[in-house]
Amino acid sequence: MIDFPNLKRIIEDNNSFLLTTHVNPDADAIGSEIAFYLILKELNKEVFIINHSSTPYNIEFLDVDKKIERFDEAKHRSLFDTVDVLVALDFNRSDRMVRMQNSFLNSHKLKICIDHHQDPEKFTDFLFAGTDYCATGQIIYDFIKTTEIVKLNFGTAYQIYAAIMTDTGSFRFERTTPEIHRIAAELLEYGVVPGDVFDKLYDQSKFSKIKLMGSALESMQLYGKQKQIGYMIIRRETFKNLGAVESDTENFVNFSLSVEGVRIGLLFIELKEGFKVSFRSKGTIPVNKLAAEFGGGGHINASGARIFNGKLDDYISIILTKAEEYLDK
Repeated sequence: MIDFPNLKRIIEDNNSFLLTTHVNPDADAIGSEIAFYLILKELNKEVFIINHSSTPYNIEFLDVDKKIERFDEAKHRSLFDTVDVLVALDFNRSDRMVRMQNSFLNSHKLKICIDHHQDPEKFTDFLFAGTDYCATGQIIYDFIKTTEIVKLNFGTAYQIYAAIMTDTGSFRFERTTPEIHRIAAELLEYGVVPGDVFDKLYDQSKFSKIKLMGSALESMQLYGKQKQIGYMIIRRETFKNLGAVESDTENFVNFSLSVEGVRIGLLFIELKEGFKVSFRSKGTIPVNKLAAEFGGGGHINASGARIFNGKLDDYISIILTKAEEYLDK
């Protein structure tokens, strides 16, 4: 049970807050930041949102007032030592802040983490987390309803709906419970239009993203004795040739799982520095444990890992071999 009364006390006892989220944020990350921002502003708090990554273009609509800033060490370094509270949203490993990590960790200010992922690293003073939540946005919803610190309105409902819809795979993933549908129904009562949110998130893609998707699908191969692992590879050169960006790859990995018989899906993405791997699985295959073997983590069926000091081609066969071991776990 999350100690929401303590979170409420921390908010009430402090005046200024710096919010941040993980590298390459999704709608749960951005929606949770903006929803928490709106709560704090309603309480007349001073709030800053500083992220390592720029907001992906398909999620910019959530930050309609352009409150999110991209981290600039010269400009923002002093903020980490002047605000009262640092808030980590939708991640539980400090390295997911990348360039912001040192500024965050070296600050002597109060630090809190609000998250729903497994295996948290202890890098904050307080952890408000629960792995039974489908999204960090759901935690914020529960916080509002439990403490009545503010009343729900269209603004916060819109952000929370986008967060929940994204992290449940548009209400189709395993953690989509009857309770989640009841929460979604309540959010709609505040004026949220499901089709509007979905259209902005998924149906306003740039042409370069569609071309990138085609390239990823073209690269798909099956692996293993029974061909139960599907994987795709996107090279750095492909991004350059198509004018695409890393955030365009969101949800590409799920296409691997759409192949008959495939139980583990992988997406390898070559980056300027190292590479990243997205892991997906069906049933009880714990790809979070698989990702952890390469310094990553996440959920049982959806995880990721980012390797900065390594070449993609040196790891592909190693990761595929290790993934095959998890088919029986």
